[in-house]
Amino acid sequence: MKFKNPYKDKKWFKFLGNKYVWVLLFFVIWMLFLDNYSYFDHRFLDGQINELKDNKKYYQEEIKKDQEQIKQLKNPEQIEKYAREKYFMKKDSEDIYIIHFEGDTIQEKE
Repeated sequence: MKFKNPYKDKKWFKFLGNKYVWVLLFFVIWMLFLDNYSYFDHRFLDGQINELKDNKKYYQEEIKKDQEQIKQLKNPEQIEKYAREKYFMKKDSEDIYIIHFEGDTIQEKE
């Protein structure tokens, strides 16, 4: 008595019974999940690269702003203006009064 496989004539059984399909399936699973250079690792690294490019662009813009400010501060009048505005410096013969308004939007640091 010989048993006959009922799935032998099915199209999907012939497809899955092919050894090349199994090798290809193994290769795809290996490359997607298990390899050191897997698809998911690449996506993660691409995200980091994009973030670093954004950081690079931001810092280059900041460098340009700082270089422009350095150029302006080579003028002695600009140095005096910067010191007065930023650090509230004054000449010996001057008095500086800082006036705070109640409806001011600038908050004091405590």
